[in-house]
Amino acid sequence: MQFHELKTSGPRKLKLSEMGFGGAPLGNMHRALSEEEAQATLQAALDSGVTYFDTAPLYGHGLSEMRFGEALRSLPRESYQLSTKIGRYLEPCAPGDEDAGIFVDVPHFKPVYDYSYDGVMRSYEDSLKRLGIDTIDILYIHDVDIWTHGSKEASDRRIEEVMSGGYKAMETLKASGDVTAIGAGVNEWEVCQRLTELGDFDGFLLAGRYTLLEQEALNSFLPICEEQNIGIILGGPYNSGILATGAIEGAIYNYHPAPPEILERVAAIGRVCDAHSVSMASAALQFPLAHPAVVSVIPGAISSDEVTRNIATLEAKIPSAFWDDLKSEKLLHPDAPTA
Repeated sequence: MQFHELKTSGPRKLKLSEMGFGGAPLGNMHRALSEEEAQATLQAALDSGVTYFDTAPLYGHGLSEMRFGEALRSLPRESYQLSTKIGRYLEPCAPGDEDAGIFVDVPHFKPVYDYSYDGVMRSYEDSLKRLGIDTIDILYIHDVDIWTHGSKEASDRRIEEVMSGGYKAMETLKASGDVTAIGAGVNEWEVCQRLTELGDFDGFLLAGRYTLLEQEALNSFLPICEEQNIGIILGGPYNSGILATGAIEGAIYNYHPAPPEILERVAAIGRVCDAHSVSMASAALQFPLAHPAVVSVIPGAISSDEVTRNIATLEAKIPSAFWDDLKSEKLLHPDAPTA
């Protein structure tokens, strides 16, 4: 396992494993996991050399954070890097009122949006309690995007809310040493680019927007990251699954059944993969890491077998001619780094 540095504006630098562990599946995303399954999965990641773990209060309404804490809190603190997120705190609720969305069998809490100074401090302190850990390496603003809030106007209001309140709380936590790096975890590169104009951020967890399927971020956002030494942690490298499964019937893209134009593009990528005997999943995991701004990719996993498979997928050899053919077929941005 290789490691890449996430530069920060503070005195401490962070080295993240190039493959991290995304914690949404351990919050019972789509299906319930037993505690034994969750802990076995996390142990497999640790045994494989993964040292960077990402979670959030939203994931299973606190369940993912509690499971991470169980796995990590007994380890030397310097042996792993941990990120979580602010923007929602969890409020106790009656059974059935959890509004769990894609998560199932969650504790009886419902998320409440709050990007204010006090809301961020409350969310941070609550996360520490669930984790049983006294510091967070990276604290992300969570979901101030159109994807989550439904319109650009609503997204802009949340950005204004966090920058006038919650961002100041994050700066306070960083200045005190409780947090090493701050950033945002969102589904849209445009929001990340907007935030670079408004604050001093160390990194962004960008879900699914710089992948084998999508490279629009190369045109403006990623050059800004290079110029400002902002690191990218790439979540959702399989675009919710389709880059792992290929263009099969029922393939999932952005958490929904893939539309015809996406299926066609993935099928075309699949033909190039077949011609070079390259696994599409391997290409999907390895492609983002070739960009100098990308520090880590964080696929999720729900079993130790999936962890092992992700490691093998990351380490598989891919010939340079494969990337050349993708570009010649106009299936990859002509300026995309591939080595």
